Amino acid sequence: MRFYTKQHKFYCGIDLHARTMYLCILDQEGEIKLQRDIRTDPEIFLRTIARYREDIVVGVECIFTWYWLADLCARENINFVLGHALYMKAIHGGKAKNDKIDAHKIAALLRGGMIPIAYVYPPEMRSTRDLLRRRMHLANKRAELLAHVQNTLHQYNLPEIGKNLGKKGNREGVADRFPDAGVQKSIETRS
Repeated sequence: MRFYTKQHKFYCGIDLHARTMYLCILDQEGEIKLQRDIRTDPEIFLRTIARYREDIVVGVECIFTWYWLADLCARENINFVLGHALYMKAIHGGKAKNDKIDAHKIAALLRGGMIPIAYVYPPEMRSTRDLLRRRMHLANKRAELLAHVQNTLHQYNLPEIGKNLGKKGNREGVADRFPDAGVQKSIETRS
């Protein structure tokens, strides 16, 4: 695990969501300079941090909404750190949790050199990465559905099909093996 350890005048922790973002800016002494909930709008974000831009680092937890903020910071020459979500949870996981607390914790981790770094994928690689992740999700879902058919056969103590259910042609007529119409419908939706 690598940590971001560079020193700055200001540390901006952001709890980022799809429509809103909560900002907390700390100075080198750890004093809160700004806490604010704003819309996820590039213009509003840049106006909000304008007073602190001379030497600021922006940190955000790695969740699905970070692309636009990373790109904006790169265009504007603002230091940007993507925090590894799993490691951050292990470091600062607590009972009290809300946007204000999370933004402050991210800023404090940045200031203390304790924010675990996640890789900021370049824009030209993101679509391929997302496509591969989606494919993996769909392949896992397909395997679950086919396993459900096999498990249902075992539930009703029916004989093995003897064919690879992964091939569409081998799934024809499988639902008809079950006497109950409800079970047949369940199997049809999974095969």
